[in-house]
Amino acid sequence: WRCDTPLLYYARSSWFIKMTQVREQLLKNNATVNWMPPTIGSGRMGNFLENVIDWGISRERYWGTPLPIWVCPDCGKIKVVGSREELAALGGLKENIELHKPYIDKVTFKCECGGEMKRTPEVMDCWFDSGSMPFAQLHYPFENKDVFEEQFPANFISEAVDQTRGWFYTLLAISTLLFDKAPFKNCIVLGHVNDKNGIKMSKHKGNVVDPWSVLDVQGADAVRWYFYSSSAPWLPSRFSADNVSECQRKFMGTLWNTYSFFVLYANIDKYDPSKYSLKDCKLSHMDKWILSNLNTLVDYVDKCLDTYKITESARAIQDFADILSNWYVRRGRERYWASDMNDDKIAAYTTLYTVLVTLAKITAPYTPFMAESIYQNLVVNFFKDAPESVHLCEFPVADMSVVDKNLEADMDFVLQAVVLGRSARNKANIKNRQPLGNLYILTDKKVNDKNILSLVADEINVNNCEIVSDKSKFMTYELKPQLKTLGPKYGKQLGAIRQFLTTCDNASEIVDCVNGGGVYKFDADGTSVELSLEDLLITPINKSGYALENDNSMTVVIDTNLTEELISAGIARELTSKIQTMRKEAGFEVVDHIKVAFEGNGKCAQVLKEDKSICEGVLCDQLVEGTMDGYKKELDVNGEIITVVVAKI
Repeated sequence: WRCDTPLLYYARSSWFIKMTQVREQLLKNNATVNWMPPTIGSGRMGNFLENVIDWGISRERYWGTPLPIWVCPDCGKIKVVGSREELAALGGLKENIELHKPYIDKVTFKCECGGEMKRTPEVMDCWFDSGSMPFAQLHYPFENKDVFEEQFPANFISEAVDQTRGWFYTLLAISTLLFDKAPFKNCIVLGHVNDKNGIKMSKHKGNVVDPWSVLDVQGADAVRWYFYSSSAPWLPSRFSADNVSECQRKFMGTLWNTYSFFVLYANIDKYDPSKYSLKDCKLSHMDKWILSNLNTLVDYVDKCLDTYKITESARAIQDFADILSNWYVRRGRERYWASDMNDDKIAAYTTLYTVLVTLAKITAPYTPFMAESIYQNLVVNFFKDAPESVHLCEFPVADMSVVDKNLEADMDFVLQAVVLGRSARNKANIKNRQPLGNLYILTDKKVNDKNILSLVADEINVNNCEIVSDKSKFMTYELKPQLKTLGPKYGKQLGAIRQFLTTCDNASEIVDCVNGGGVYKFDADGTSVELSLEDLLITPINKSGYALENDNSMTVVIDTNLTEELISAGIARELTSKIQTMRKEAGFEVVDHIKVAFEGNGKCAQVLKEDKSICEGVLCDQLVEGTMDGYKKELDVNGEIITVVVAKI
């Protein structure tokens, strides 16, 4: 068994429960269970029950629950004893005895024939004990009748897939025999935890992961999150410390960084959440969007948990944490840098505070320790009448009055355009800090508020963003015949078809026709040819001066032509970034104001003197040409060297 050597089986006399007699009842009760995945109920379990055999419940062992069966050796009469009281009456016992071997074997009593009835020596299959759990744990039917009837059947159980014919079956079998109903309503069937190569863990194979090696390093929350988010619970998982770390980084690291950002600036500004209310804040467009998204998330997670959809809800939380950090917070960092506690800064703090506290509450069942840490710092420290633990709070209820589906749809549009715009920039090998003139979006999608396109322009660093319908200015297509479909239809005409597609000047017209479900017709060497979408290999090609990227529903085009004004703006952004890096390297605090000195004669020096946004961006109160004492560094900006010195004021 464990050493991969053959087992020897011997035929033995056994006691059986006649399960074949209740096959139909088993199938009926099995059908009432919400199996996850459903294929277990209709497949693995259902097939097993269709071919159910009688249950051999006796074992020739010492340890175990003794079979409560007494047999007369003279006449063969069988007596099954159902309680201590009945046993005491039959055996003339004056006090309770231990109901295990060897004590119970001493109890005998007279048979009707005059013979002496003795207990059969076998013990019970331990799975009978497990299957009796729902009522045995309450000592039903001898006591706790009302408690049992209130709790039975259970709302939910879970175990690994190998328990389909183990615990799941014995629970169902015994409950069917006694109560003719399933003992549980919902069951998540877990896949096995394999090693990183997908091989089942086994001590004799040496591939078992010591759980403490992960718990002591990545932590319990990270391990929990890995199982919740990596795959559906019923699929086998490939477990390793590296996989846990990856899941930890994607969600826990992202959320914790957002929380740390809030704490850093809230401490600087001495923000006290007990003094502000979200309903009194003048919320920005981004505030309203993230709050709408938050309540959509709360509603979705709540519904998922009601229906035991663990992975779906975990991934939704992870996606939200990503856009919270990499879109909402990143886009609004400057709001927290304002010198005074103005209305916009208060709205930014209060919105992010609300989001973080709500996230702590909805993540409490998933990552209980991190959720508790966030809750203690953000809530208990400021609200003395609040529940002392996040795990004592009510689960959040979505406020659907703040949910704006149009705003969420518009922001999804923006995020899609931003991803494509960044990719187009990368294709053109243009740095993100280099401003560009125009960005064009070609799509059938609509936005409810076109002002939101300014977010795309700002994020991609372009001066203008617009939705257009005519793509001929920016792009054309390379068309090739799809040999798999055209070969059988036109054979010898393939050369002429290829020639036509290569030289035609109306490629956009052809693509528009077939993309719309139409058929494009033309003549090739006297043969009428009809092309549909499946007959073409279509490759978008941008015209000179443009770079584009597309997916199935949107194409984004950027104008790559650079004017002197755009080049200067790009240098200004590079200088701002590099001086910010110098601030960090010099050990300055984020609130420290500085003075900057520079030496150089080229374009960089000119831009540094003329562009006031650089000094504003690095908290520079004094700019001098020359040198001074401080942290000094030569900066390479697009191939030009400029020497810069920074010093704290």
